[in-house]
Amino acid sequence: MEDTENAEGTANAEGTTPERRGRRRWVRRTAIALPLLLLLPLLTVLTALRINYTGDPADGTYTRNRDALWLGHAWVDGRKKDADVTALARRLRDTGIRDLYVHSGPLEHDGTLPAAVHPRARWFIDAVHDQLPGVRVQAFLGDVLATESDEGMRLDDPKTRAAVLRSADGILDLGYEGIHLDLEPMHSGDRNFLTLLGALRRETRSRDAQLSVAAHQIDPLPAFHTLWGSVTGHPKWWSQEFFGQVARRVDQIAVMSYDTMQPLQSTYGGYVAQQTSLALEVTPPSTDLLMGLPFFHENRFGHWNHAETVPAAVRGVRLGLSRTDADRARFGVALYIDFAATEADWRSYKEDWVR
Repeated sequence: MEDTENAEGTANAEGTTPERRGRRRWVRRTAIALPLLLLLPLLTVLTALRINYTGDPADGTYTRNRDALWLGHAWVDGRKKDADVTALARRLRDTGIRDLYVHSGPLEHDGTLPAAVHPRARWFIDAVHDQLPGVRVQAFLGDVLATESDEGMRLDDPKTRAAVLRSADGILDLGYEGIHLDLEPMHSGDRNFLTLLGALRRETRSRDAQLSVAAHQIDPLPAFHTLWGSVTGHPKWWSQEFFGQVARRVDQIAVMSYDTMQPLQSTYGGYVAQQTSLALEVTPPSTDLLMGLPFFHENRFGHWNHAETVPAAVRGVRLGLSRTDADRARFGVALYIDFAATEADWRSYKEDWVR
C-alpha cells in the first residue's frame, strides 16, 4: 500500500499517468520519424543524381560547332553600338557558336509584334554578318501564356495563332534567319502549340529560315509533371513524349536546363546528364538538340548559384551525350544569357566544351 501511494504521488506531481506518458512518447517518435519518411524519397533521388554525375565522359564529346547564345534586347533597341558588336565578335571567334537568339519582342498577348520594339534589328543583323560570317541571327520572340493566370497569350484562339504567324513573317522580312520561340508556362501536351509550330515550320521552310524553340525540362520521373502540377498548380516539366512531338516540328530545340531546384553541383550535373539523355532519346537526328548552360547568377527558390554552374552543366551534358549518343552531329549547348555572363562562365564554356 505504501508503494501504491508513492506511485500515485508521482503521477499527480507530474500531472500525468503512465498511459499519457506513453502517448507523449509516441507523438515525439512520430514527429521524428515522419520527416525522415518524407525526406527518404528526396535523399534517394539526390543520391541517384549524384551517382549519375560520376564516371568519365567519352573522348570527343565536345562542341560540334552548333552552339547558340541568347542575347538581350539591348542589341536591337538602340543601346548597343558598333564597338559592342566588335567586342561580341571578338568574344565569339574560335567558339562553337553558330546561332544568336536576340530578344526582339515581346509579342503582344494577341500575337502581334510592334515594330517599335526592335528599331535597330536590321543594323544588328548586318553588323553580325559583316564581323561574324556564318553566324545566324534569329529573332527571339516570346510571351507569357494564360495557362496559369487570366493574363497572357491564349493559343487556343485561332486568331492569336494567325497573328503570331504574321508577326514571324514580318520580322523575317528584316533579314532575320530564323524564329526562336519562347512561350511560358507551356503545359505538356498542348495541342494548340503543336498546331502553331506546324504552321510556323511551313512558313520558315518556305523562306529558308530556321524555326527553334526554348523547351521545358523533361519529366525526371514518369508523369512527374502531373503530380507536381496537382500540388503546385505549375506542372513545369514536359512528358518525354510531348518533348519529342515538339522536337519533330522544329529545326532546333533548346532545353532550358537551369532553374532545376538542385542544391549541389553534383546533383545539378547529374540532373543535366539525365535531361540530356532523355532529350536525345526522342529528338530526331534531323533536329539540332541544344542543352542550356546557366550564364546567369541568382539565388532564389529553384536556382542556387553555387549549384547551377557552367562546369557542372557541361560535365553533365558530356556524360549524357556519352551514354546515349556520343557521335551525334546535330547537338550543342545554348548559353543563357549574354548580359549576365561572367568571365568565369566564358572560360568554363571554352575550356570544358570548346577545347
